[in-house]
Amino acid sequence: MLPRSRLLVVNTFLAVSFIAGSFFAVGSAAAKESNVKTVFEATVKHKDQECVGCHIQVTPGIVKDHMSGKMGSPTNAGDYVGCNDCHGTNHTKNDDYKLAKMPTAQTCKKCHEDQVGQYKAGKHNLAWFAQKSQQAWHGQPASIVKQGYRGCSGCHKLGEKGWQGKLSGFDKMTHDGGKEASEYRYGNAQCDACHTRHAFSKKEAQNPKACSNCHMGFDHPQWEMYVSSKHGVIHESDPTGTRAPTCQTCHMNGGNHEVRTPWGFLGLRLPTKENVLALIKVAPSLKDNLTKLAAGLPSGNYVDVDDDPQWTFDRAMILQAAGLLDSNLQLTARAVEVALQAQAARAPEQFNAERAKMKNICNNCHAKDFVKDFFMAGDDIVKQVDSRFSKAIQAVQGLYKDGILQKPKGWEYGPDLLQYYDAKTGIELELFWITLEYKQRAFQGAFHASNDYMHWYGWSPLNRAVNQILEEEKRMRKEHAMGLKLDIH
Repeated sequence: MLPRSRLLVVNTFLAVSFIAGSFFAVGSAAAKESNVKTVFEATVKHKDQECVGCHIQVTPGIVKDHMSGKMGSPTNAGDYVGCNDCHGTNHTKNDDYKLAKMPTAQTCKKCHEDQVGQYKAGKHNLAWFAQKSQQAWHGQPASIVKQGYRGCSGCHKLGEKGWQGKLSGFDKMTHDGGKEASEYRYGNAQCDACHTRHAFSKKEAQNPKACSNCHMGFDHPQWEMYVSSKHGVIHESDPTGTRAPTCQTCHMNGGNHEVRTPWGFLGLRLPTKENVLALIKVAPSLKDNLTKLAAGLPSGNYVDVDDDPQWTFDRAMILQAAGLLDSNLQLTARAVEVALQAQAARAPEQFNAERAKMKNICNNCHAKDFVKDFFMAGDDIVKQVDSRFSKAIQAVQGLYKDGILQKPKGWEYGPDLLQYYDAKTGIELELFWITLEYKQRAFQGAFHASNDYMHWYGWSPLNRAVNQILEEEKRMRKEHAMGLKLDIH
């Protein structure tokens, strides 16, 4: 049997041969193969010789991926990033693999400081916290919302673990210093959600398909909307892939990793102080409550969105049903956590800044008036959706108020939109479908220029659901009245 040192050299040679032979077998590969061998042999003997010697047998795909990427086969040998640079040096044997460190964004920051800084300032970094801020998250199986990553957590692991809401002093948050992250071996590296390991390809992350495994499906089918829009059709039809914008063109323009949108995930905005005070004129009986609410809200106006009192009222009903406003129309602890800290809603300053950035991107291809009209048409879709949704919410709220529906045990609010599919009655389940499917598809379809999604997957079923709720309310009231009459006699 060969001595260990000699065996490692042999294994290293086999690894290089395997990688070069499999990855550079197409086209004029000889020069590239020689370059990879040279770079690898010049650097790996003091860095990755032992790692590759073992892993080419245990996890050959990982070795191949690493050597196919720029970190594993850089132009300059001195830029080589080895296994130990990311995983440390503690893991040396088959049975001590748990000693290998799992990289995090902080690991990537050593070389990519700007990108990590941008990322941490953006919404993606809050994805894990945003998931936990949802009432429906609590009590779900761990494989869905925690370890296992087979449901919500499979995408929300993109966010940094450890953020904690502070339910006072608006938008203040604390971090546990790594306690929560220490409970998870995997899922703490946000960067590899898009730059998948171990190639960490920039080109792959720039492809709109990189976004598709999360931004798809039931509640946010942005991928399906994009590929069915004219933008997506042109991109797929163009061999160069440069004629039409991609997800990254609009949401990561210039490679900025912050990733924000004006309307946000749920199409919510915070009412301004001025919006709320304007309601007093049409609802003078609520003057005290509205004045108190206005005192804690931001001041300003939303560009292009001229709020009328009815729209402010409709949005207040939605916020109330989501538990963000209480029965006295005051902000709740949940509002601080969901709307401000998890950033599910926008205030004027942030909304306007993101809208201006997005318009400038659109202006690269479209005239300013066209862009303005497009955005305002999308705004009106949100307004019309909110109007219909508010009617359905008020109907169900009335059933609670009149004792026809009883608040389930353990619920703080009734109805509660953020209980999602755990709602106990059919009429409330329809509210859930509106919240996460129909409303989402209507407003997101509008802004992604996907007409079919906006109408037939959003607006149309939303109206069906609202009409069904209103009819069910009538039936339940009639049945309730009949029951009371029978009891009397």
